[in-house]
Amino acid sequence: MTPPMRADAARNRERVLATARLAAAEGDLSLQLNDIARRAGVGVGTVYRHFPTRRALLEGLAEETFAALLAQVRAASRRDDAWLGVADLLRALLVRQLTDPAFAEVISTGPDLDAAPATTAHRDAFDALARSVLQRARDEGLLRPGLTDEDLRHLVCGTAFALRIGDASAERIDRYLEVLLSGLQANTRG
Repeated sequence: MTPPMRADAARNRERVLATARLAAAEGDLSLQLNDIARRAGVGVGTVYRHFPTRRALLEGLAEETFAALLAQVRAASRRDDAWLGVADLLRALLVRQLTDPAFAEVISTGPDLDAAPATTAHRDAFDALARSVLQRARDEGLLRPGLTDEDLRHLVCGTAFALRIGDASAERIDRYLEVLLSGLQANTRG
């Protein structure tokens, strides 16, 4: 068991994360640790102690988004209507990728690049919940036959990329998601 973090260390960690969050919001995802330390007003060693690599810092930034996504996908898995569960799952994943560039980078790679066990645990929890939502829709004949979970992941990432090219307004997100869902739905017309 890891001992609790000292109050000053926790404050420094939060200061580093806030500075990195600001840099990411300004469009700078390079997250150079020396620059983050300077901007946060902490020593370089402090940054490296909490986040030994850029990837570790990215995962630290994405942690809140992962937690929020997991809550949304848990809710999607409890939907009475399996198709609405799929829609909720895909919307949550799409919106989280569009609103958090650190999360988008982390989720677009495999677990072999994860710097922290917590990230892999979040990823595994997400995958298990998503599989259950998608399997339920498959079992009810709602998903187009032959589509794999990996296909769906790629389609959502591609949709997020397409939305990033222009404005990612709520109206445009809804339109793209409607098109995506229409393409995923099994042809139930006789």
